[in-house]
Amino acid sequence: MVQLIVGRKGKGKTKQLLDKVNSEVKTAEGSIVYLDKTTKHMFELNNKVRLINVTDYLIEDEKEFIGFVSGIISQDHDLQQMYLDSFLKIACLEGQEEKIETTVSKLKKMSEAFQVDFILSVSLDEHELPESLKENVLIAL
Repeated sequence: MVQLIVGRKGKGKTKQLLDKVNSEVKTAEGSIVYLDKTTKHMFELNNKVRLINVTDYLIEDEKEFIGFVSGIISQDHDLQQMYLDSFLKIACLEGQEEKIETTVSKLKKMSEAFQVDFILSVSLDEHELPESLKENVLIAL
């Protein structure tokens, strides 16, 4: 499953994402990973959640990002959920919104194949999303 938390910058997407991950970790049977562009939210996350600063890994485009996510999944057979904050930034999709649909489609396939749920914060308004992704919106701010 892929779910989206959408809204423009400054609307509170990160707070929603942090609240959701900290709530879910209490009942999660598997491990949870939180991908972000910094370690700024380290102390706001439950210590059972693994925080990864994606910018440390020199990812240059959305294909490398999908490979990075695949590597995380391949190393953790107990992975249950991945939270992706600042999705457009960490997936190298800023200014390339036309590639969002393809990238999210790949995440959906990975979700189905490996039973990992993805929750993404996306800095776009709901009406700016491709029609095929609107069904994945969990929260629109």
